[in-house]
Amino acid sequence: MIKLAVIGTNWITGQFVDAALKTGEYELCAVYSRSKEKAAEFAEKYGSVELFDDLTQFAKSDAFDAVYIASPNSLHAPQAMQMMKAGKHVVCEKPMAANETLAKQMYQVAEESGVVLFEAFMSPHAPNFKLLKSNLGSIGKIRKAFITYCQYSSRYPKYLAGENPNTFNPDFANGSIMDIGYYCLGSAVELFGEPVSVKAEAQLLDSGVDGSGSVILGYQGFDVVLQHSKTSDSYLPSEIQGENGALLMEMISTAKKLTKISRGGVGVDLSVKQDSNPMYYEAKAFAEQLKTNKLDEECKTRSLIVAKLLTEIRRQTGVVFPMDV
Repeated sequence: MIKLAVIGTNWITGQFVDAALKTGEYELCAVYSRSKEKAAEFAEKYGSVELFDDLTQFAKSDAFDAVYIASPNSLHAPQAMQMMKAGKHVVCEKPMAANETLAKQMYQVAEESGVVLFEAFMSPHAPNFKLLKSNLGSIGKIRKAFITYCQYSSRYPKYLAGENPNTFNPDFANGSIMDIGYYCLGSAVELFGEPVSVKAEAQLLDSGVDGSGSVILGYQGFDVVLQHSKTSDSYLPSEIQGENGALLMEMISTAKKLTKISRGGVGVDLSVKQDSNPMYYEAKAFAEQLKTNKLDEECKTRSLIVAKLLTEIRRQTGVVFPMDV
C-alpha cells in the first residue's frame, strides 16, 4: 500500500485522493496546507491523517512515501524538488513547472534522489484517449488536426471586478495556455510527438497572462491547430482528419466520447465506459511506476517536450513569469 500525502487542499486535490483510494493502491497518511485548520478540514472525511503547516517538517516526515502536489504552478518545481531530495516520490499536477529549465531540473533531482517523478496529466491514461491514439492509423495519412478546450473560468468575473485571482496572475505562473491549454498541447504531443515548428498568438489580459490563444504546430505533412480560452466557452469537439476519415473527441481533457467517421460514411461511436473519476487512470499509472521504482520514460519525454513548447509559446506571445529570470 502506497502511503500518500498531499500538498494543497483544493477541489482537485480531493478528486485525486478519491481516485487514488478507489484504485486500492493507496492510503492517505498526511496533508500539508499553509493553514493547519484547512488541512484538518480537508482530512476530516479520510480518517486518521497527520497534519502539517510546516513544509520542512512535512518533507522530513516518515508518515508517507509519495506526495501529490497541487499547489499554484509557480510552487510546483521548488516543492517537488524539496520533496524528492527528502526521498519522496512525487506526482505533480500539470504543468510540472513554470518553464523548461525548471522541468529539466526536476527530472535531474528525481534521478539523483532515486525517486519517481510523474506529471499528473490525465488525458493520455484515459481508455478513450488510448483508443484515439490506437485508431490514428485507421483513417489513413493524417492531414489536419484541431484540438480545442475553451471554458469560461469561474474566477474570470472576480478578475473583471478588480480582484487578482491566482488563475490570471503571472506571479503564480498561470494563464490559459498553462492551464486548460495544456490539455490541447499535451494531447498533441502525446499523439504526434514533438512538432518541427510552432506559431502562437494570444490575447493578453492587463495582468500580463493570456486569457485565450491559438497555436499552430507543424508536423511533416500536416499541422495541428490548438484553440484554448479561459474567457469564453466552446462546444466543438477536437478532430483528427485523415485521408480516409476523421476521429472526433469530445472533451479532450477527459476523453469523454470518441467517434470515427469514415470518408463518405456515418459516425460510429468507439467509446468505452470510463470511471466516473477521470483521475483514476493517472493514479493507477503512478502506482504502477512506484511498484518498480522506475519512472515512465515516455511520460518523461512528453513532459519535457511540453515544457519546452510552453516556454516557446509564452516567448512568442509575450507572457513572462518572475521565475523565468
